[in-house]
Amino acid sequence: MNKYTAVTFAPVQGFIEKSRKLRDLYGASLILSYLSQQLVFYVNNNGLTVISPGIPKLQKGMPNRILIKGEMSKEEAETVILSAWKDILKVCREWIENKLPEYQYHWEREWTLWGGHTWEIFHGTGCCIEAAMDDLETNKLSRDWSAVNWIGESSSLTGTDAIAYPGLGRKFSDSEVENKINFTYRYADETIKNFYTKLAIITENQQNSQEEPETGEAKQDLETSQEEPEVEGKFIAPNEKLSIPELVKRLVTCENVRKDIGIALGDRNSCFGKLPKGFKEIRRKPTETQPGQWTGWFMGDGDKVGKKLKQMAKSDQPEVEINTFTTALRKWGKNFYTYFEHEKRLGRVIYAGGDDFLGIIYSYSKNVKQPIDSKNVKQPIDGLSALEWLMTLNDKWHEHKRDINVSVGFVWVAGSVPQRDVLQHCRQAQETAKNLQRDRVTIRIVFNSGQYVEWTCPWKYLHILKEYRDRNSNTYPEWEGKGRDSQNQPNWSHIYGDLAQLKSRHAFGLAENRRHQEIDSDNTAKQSKILDYRRDFLEFFNIYFPGYKEILTKDEKFIVGANDDTSSAQKALLMIDWIENLITIGWHLCSNTNTSSLLDL
Repeated sequence: MNKYTAVTFAPVQGFIEKSRKLRDLYGASLILSYLSQQLVFYVNNNGLTVISPGIPKLQKGMPNRILIKGEMSKEEAETVILSAWKDILKVCREWIENKLPEYQYHWEREWTLWGGHTWEIFHGTGCCIEAAMDDLETNKLSRDWSAVNWIGESSSLTGTDAIAYPGLGRKFSDSEVENKINFTYRYADETIKNFYTKLAIITENQQNSQEEPETGEAKQDLETSQEEPEVEGKFIAPNEKLSIPELVKRLVTCENVRKDIGIALGDRNSCFGKLPKGFKEIRRKPTETQPGQWTGWFMGDGDKVGKKLKQMAKSDQPEVEINTFTTALRKWGKNFYTYFEHEKRLGRVIYAGGDDFLGIIYSYSKNVKQPIDSKNVKQPIDGLSALEWLMTLNDKWHEHKRDINVSVGFVWVAGSVPQRDVLQHCRQAQETAKNLQRDRVTIRIVFNSGQYVEWTCPWKYLHILKEYRDRNSNTYPEWEGKGRDSQNQPNWSHIYGDLAQLKSRHAFGLAENRRHQEIDSDNTAKQSKILDYRRDFLEFFNIYFPGYKEILTKDEKFIVGANDDTSSAQKALLMIDWIENLITIGWHLCSNTNTSSLLDL
């Protein structure tokens, strides 16, 4: 009788999201793919067979859930994954110690602790694939987690992990404590600043950062500027205070460190992966001479993939079907990198492995023939261009030709919002799309203040934003036919201004900061009033979106993501909210006014 094994490890999303810079996201993705790949190598070298994921030799975007034909113990899986992780930690630690020998290091024990307590491995076995998958899910319900304790200051990112510096883990003598020798916050803070300043110096060069030197107009801008623009890609900033995992995510993107792990940049047989050629960080934050850059972040996940895999596990040929399915998804991910970064040249894909992906839209340049690099990184993309690309994403997703839809969270975010917050917004937006019946996208616009507006729409109706017609009868097809002349671009201020007036008068039940209403099923008068509000609001909407009153009425349940037991009045309320949010999002993304000054709040 055949035996099957399913293995995964955690935390994955938390490991990725605790990132300050674009480089950290890449580093986290490289590490996760590397750990999964080491497990795949072990399986193939020990007489077992990898069923899923497909294309096991492709490390980039390797999923962290491995399905194996054959029996593999949990102890074996732990040994493979943790050994690979400890090797990475050891190389990073020794690289720092060799480059900065002037310090006395006390931190080896803390690095060792992180080696054993960063990951938790989950394991399931069974006589068939379905049984192994079920056993894995059951075992994931019980956690065996141990946290690392420390004495000292915390990372400014997590607030829970210790700052990595040579004095971490030092034991002070009684006399030092009593006389407060080297035992004060000021001393520790100065030591940390001194250490990160030197660390910044040894890593801040073109070879390590893998960033191409500024040329042309970009170089001239730097020379004439009165200040050094803050690039979120200076390898390590002197004022940073990183924990050990954060520091490792940064260092694995450094060529010298990667060589010590046994990797050569550009080597096709690399077992660790590499940053994209000409990798360039984003300049998001505002400076005294330049406004902050708005960027788009998208996070997608295939709908009900787990359920699909379980169905395949019950088929006559489960191994073949699952392998074929995951191979198709991995091929799509591989092609998506090329499509987005080189064909569209809009930004970067952080990962695109199995059924999930994460990427950033931050640059746009008309008629640019070369890939994105330092020469056009200062040409930020506008909201409408980002939206137009987003409208094509669903068709791009279905190129894998598998019966799987996708839910996406898209965040259009101001430059001063920290990256860790942006990733959380992406995750929340994606979850909103999932919770509203899936197969849709949630667009969230996040301002510098941290406030946001959002709108969730099925992919089928996302094009509605370009069906807008202003009071002057300007439409997007006509605007495009006239060479996208700004004078003919539809003016979203018309409908947005009308909405503001309606809200100030509480028309159609609209009001500023109104709360979600619970409708008593016995209150027929209130239900009837809400239905009237919806009808009248649709009449208003039809003025600017001709013909959509009937469409929205007919497909209301699907559009708003309502459940089967949702009452008519509640669906009417959801439709009122949906239309209001559509107008708000449309004005922010599609407006022909200078939104950077309006939104940089």
